[in-house]
Amino acid sequence: MYDPRIETMVTVADEGSFNKASAELGITPVSVMNQINSLEEHIGIKLFQRTTQGISLTKAGRSFYEDAVRIIAESNEAIAKARRIQKKEAHVIKIGTSMLRPCQPLMRILSSNEEISSAFQFRIIPFDDNPAAMEKMLESLGKKIDCIVGPCDSVRWQKKYTIFRLEDQKCCCAVSRKNPLSDKESLSWNDLDGQKFLMVKRGESPVLDSIRDEIEQHHPTIRIIDIPAFYDTDVFNSCDEQGAIMETLAIWNEVHPSLKTLDMDWDYTMPYGLIAAKSPSQAMQKLLLCLRT
Repeated sequence: MYDPRIETMVTVADEGSFNKASAELGITPVSVMNQINSLEEHIGIKLFQRTTQGISLTKAGRSFYEDAVRIIAESNEAIAKARRIQKKEAHVIKIGTSMLRPCQPLMRILSSNEEISSAFQFRIIPFDDNPAAMEKMLESLGKKIDCIVGPCDSVRWQKKYTIFRLEDQKCCCAVSRKNPLSDKESLSWNDLDGQKFLMVKRGESPVLDSIRDEIEQHHPTIRIIDIPAFYDTDVFNSCDEQGAIMETLAIWNEVHPSLKTLDMDWDYTMPYGLIAAKSPSQAMQKLLLCLRT
């Protein structure tokens, strides 16, 4: 970054002698003197006054010394800064995010843990929630995207991807504002009698299958309407258009302006966390390790 003779000059000035500087630098006194002579000749300035009592900086030498100390410090900081950037670049995490798969739960953890958040650089990659876009996004895990954050109890996903649970999201009910039940503060099973109830089809989610089992066994008047494996905006639109009710999560509270999210008289929660490739990138592996510890 700078002429190494400058560092030799600063050391000589700090130590006050060629011999002490040679010991500090690990080179011979002759080599120290040769470097100083060479530097003085190169810049055309006499840096040191040599007498039988020792050496001292000339007036010009004192000015050069002060600037040299600053240059060395700035050079070292420039190197350190570049190394920090390179280290961060080596740990880039690309997070897929959408309206129904927001990354706030991960961000909450990172904001409370400076050690983890400072060790990585995060990039947000937007995607759509429709089934075709979801499938395309899942195929890109480990390539264009390192992970997404969302409901993660899918039987299919457990087998195909790396899953890391961040938290449990409370299962709630989204009610169309056209439905009189939207006036309530919370719902009970009796409120759902005779209602259309939108749910992900059986076999996709153990949690939702448990809710479905309870409905079929104990509340047969509730009319279950199957929806695809993935929630998207069309599902929320359909719920409103039908004046129906749908299973939803607390995190989706304000997804649709025509639906009201209400607590339900049950204890169901949905695992919510990271979904990554089965063989994650090194950066993603490091993040998962940090989250586990």
